Amino acid sequence: MQKTVLILGGSGRVGRATARLFGEAGWKVRLYDRHNQSMVEAAQGCQVIVNGMNPQNYHDWANQVPGITAQVIEAAQSAGATVIIPGNVYHFGSAGGVWSERTASNPVSRKGQIRLDMERAYRKSGVQTIVLRAGNFIDPIELQCVMGLIYLRAIKKGQITLPGPALVRQAMCLVEDWARAALALAEKRSELAQFEDVPLPGQTMTGQDLRQTLEGITGRSYRFVSFPWWLFRLTGPFWELAREMNEMRYLFETDHALCGQRLSELLPDFRATPFRDVLEQVATNSVFQAGSRSDLGLAKA
Repeated sequence: MQKTVLILGGSGRVGRATARLFGEAGWKVRLYDRHNQSMVEAAQGCQVIVNGMNPQNYHDWANQVPGITAQVIEAAQSAGATVIIPGNVYHFGSAGGVWSERTASNPVSRKGQIRLDMERAYRKSGVQTIVLRAGNFIDPIELQCVMGLIYLRAIKKGQITLPGPALVRQAMCLVEDWARAALALAEKRSELAQFEDVPLPGQTMTGQDLRQTLEGITGRSYRFVSFPWWLFRLTGPFWELAREMNEMRYLFETDHALCGQRLSELLPDFRATPFRDVLEQVATNSVFQAGSRSDLGLAKA
């Protein structure tokens, strides 16, 4: 019998990658249309729901995230479906290190607490839930991600923009790697616990790693410049995104990586794409030739 997956947020980077890979693996892929159907209706007959819905630019998370969570739980309960969500690292706080499913939660931001409350709601719901946890996603095709909008925002001028210290590790993840892992976990969901917290190490990097690897790929030299946090401080009182970004600045200054032990236990054959291979994909993007101003509305560096 053909398996069916419901993709929430099918137009986003997680939704697009996941829909493609599930479809290639023989699953029937159903994209949720929030304008023309209820989520409960859309979930009927689905074995898995991938929740790729996320309010853009952190808009109104305090209200929207709990609302989406309640909808997903109701839909999964009605269909008897497993939910897979892209977890993040916000709830770990500002104490650096290698974070795992055993690391204590200590959110230091409102968004960290919102995400922690979201995960607790899934855990209490009785719905089988897989939190596949990753750092900032890398989308080489569109680069509408932290890699493109921050680190590479001035790359055409030979600059790598640093939002924090050059030697501080940051957890990153190629979006296709996340989708591959999600598919593999969905295939073995019957073997998993009711609630699974699975960190995906992805491509941990520092700014220095990024510069050295890009220089090796392109043959060009790049210099570091600082991200204009001063602009976000000035505009924060009347610009929602600036306020939300300011709150997350600590994460770019916190040295961290994700532990892959649980992932290896569940998916021993899974291998993340090497960092150089990811950057080779990134380097084919037009931002390296024509340049691109980010949709953050930033003044040029």
